[in-house]
Amino acid sequence: MHDHSPHPAPDPDRCVAVLIVTHNSADDLAGCLAAVGRQSYRPLSVVVVDCASADDPGAVVAAAAADLPGVPVDFHPLGENRGFAGGMNAALARTTAPYVLSLNADARLAEDCIERLVARLEAVCAAGPVGAVTGRLTRPPDADGAVRLDACGMRLTRTWRHLDRGSGELDRGQYRVPERVFGGTGAATLFRRRALDDTAVEGAVFDADFHSFREDAELAFRLRERGWEILYEPAARVEHRRFNLPQRRRAMPAYVNYHSLKNRYLLRAYHQTRGNFFRTLIPTLGRDVLALVYVLLAERSSLAAYRWLFVHRRRILDRRRVIQGRRTEAPAAIDRWFSRPGEPL
Repeated sequence: MHDHSPHPAPDPDRCVAVLIVTHNSADDLAGCLAAVGRQSYRPLSVVVVDCASADDPGAVVAAAAADLPGVPVDFHPLGENRGFAGGMNAALARTTAPYVLSLNADARLAEDCIERLVARLEAVCAAGPVGAVTGRLTRPPDADGAVRLDACGMRLTRTWRHLDRGSGELDRGQYRVPERVFGGTGAATLFRRRALDDTAVEGAVFDADFHSFREDAELAFRLRERGWEILYEPAARVEHRRFNLPQRRRAMPAYVNYHSLKNRYLLRAYHQTRGNFFRTLIPTLGRDVLALVYVLLAERSSLAAYRWLFVHRRRILDRRRVIQGRRTEAPAAIDRWFSRPGEPL
């Protein structure tokens, strides 16, 4: 029997709420919740928000809750698919825990993962207050037993791509030291609730317009623009069976690709500064042209993304003014992340 006794002793002011958003992912959910139950850290709570699934996740949650003694489990079904962003906002509204862990149903936490993340979150950081910590995500072993990295923090490129560090690389022990990183994947990142509340816009932590893609990167921009540090802790291990990858774009649902394209421009509309626009103009423009050609030739269902951006241009500009009006960090503090994948602690 696994020893659930926490180390250090449980403190209600250090509770971690594990937030899971599901949409037709019941097959993954039982294993995810079982891994949460094996965590060495306490106190914990769990909130599962379902976005109109057809596979009865409520039954899975009810069965799993019986094996989570002392861990409150809250299942909240929504009548519509609000995406990851909308689902996370609904989950956040159902907890007051000081720490929250965003977790995908297809992720499996190592038994000491949350304990490692909290320890890093609470450690003193000379760079400033720590708002989030992400761990070392790997993919399930290949057929030959090889393990590939999935995400070791998030980095930016001069084409305004946000990439998971190490994604797809064979795990040879790289990214082995804690670092500062630009952001963390929504698949498994621990947040300080105070930081999320500080960066919320009109009461919403995640931007519901992002729905299914890039919402974690958009939140990372707001955290950093408000002076919150984001760290990478390699000792916090997670196995993640990721499906949405750029090389699988043709296999993804049309609505996911539509949101991916739309959100690419929405991210820049909210967070790109004048100086950054000119510094990244050539590589970003080249990528935009290639994207348009690809959509015209091979993915015409995503053309609606350009129309959405035009129709909602006034709302986008209004939100940009709010976001930029609340930033406390100079543009240079964000721009440096376009040229470096990480920084030493």
